Amino acid sequence: EFDTAVFTNLTQDHLDYHKTLENYMLAKAKLFDHVSEKGCKQGKTAVVNIDDAAGATMLAHAECQHLTYAIEKEADLRATDILVHANGAEFVLHHESFGEMKLSLHITGIFNVYNVMSAVGAALSEHIDASVIKEALEAFTAVPGRFELVKAGQDFSIIVDYAHTPDGVENVLKTARKIAKKRIIAVFGCGGDRDRTKRPIMGRLAAELADVVIATSDNPRTEDPAFILSQVEEGVEEAIGTKHHELIVDRRQAIYRAVEMAEKDDIVVILGKGHENYQILKDKTIHFDDKEEARAAVAAKLAEKN
Repeated sequence: EFDTAVFTNLTQDHLDYHKTLENYMLAKAKLFDHVSEKGCKQGKTAVVNIDDAAGATMLAHAECQHLTYAIEKEADLRATDILVHANGAEFVLHHESFGEMKLSLHITGIFNVYNVMSAVGAALSEHIDASVIKEALEAFTAVPGRFELVKAGQDFSIIVDYAHTPDGVENVLKTARKIAKKRIIAVFGCGGDRDRTKRPIMGRLAAELADVVIATSDNPRTEDPAFILSQVEEGVEEAIGTKHHELIVDRRQAIYRAVEMAEKDDIVVILGKGHENYQILKDKTIHFDDKEEARAAVAAKLAEKN
């Protein structure tokens, strides 16, 4: 029996299973059917992002108290005066229970402003005091593998992120662009045995939003990694123009190549695996951690310089 259900957004993912976005949306809506069911608990709440068009569907399925949140639209919980920078974000939250809450956070990106609002909405639904919410948020530093900085003594930035959908790639690269002093070098791939339609889309977005693109393997599973990259390449070719791009099947080599190319104040963005410390191949699963590989690549580069 659910007390509180939260809807963040609907983006292209899992279509290998759901086939259409409509089916995927209705699958998410089942959570709000469940939170509406009669049970032994009172005061159930649906916390919904109404800036996302699918939010209306979730609200229609939620026969319980609603708590809406948004940046663009009028909502129960709203963020204004948003300032996003390399090391964090500042904004003001508005809700009738506390008026205004000024936040200074250690996480960055507009997508994290939405994530914070979803968490605040859930906390308010559980009757947590606003002062406790503010203290917890401002003490929080990072989620492993989500826009996580890798610091290994280099004079350029390395960011590791789990983004493995078109929406995720777009959000992370746009956030990186806001803080970039020089080039963005994107390393990314697409998983095997999953939705193939997103591969060229992710390739095109990387080509549009980064300065250098290195397409590589993610978790190829039973598919041929070279075939997956050929589908990614279709999208890259649409938008790459005169920018530099490479296809490197071996993910370790791709990360080392990106670090090798990086110059002072560039940003290397390694997308797709984030917190995962493994890679799923056709016949086995191996240990593989993007952060470890990035640190090793930096160490090799610094050793070569010295």
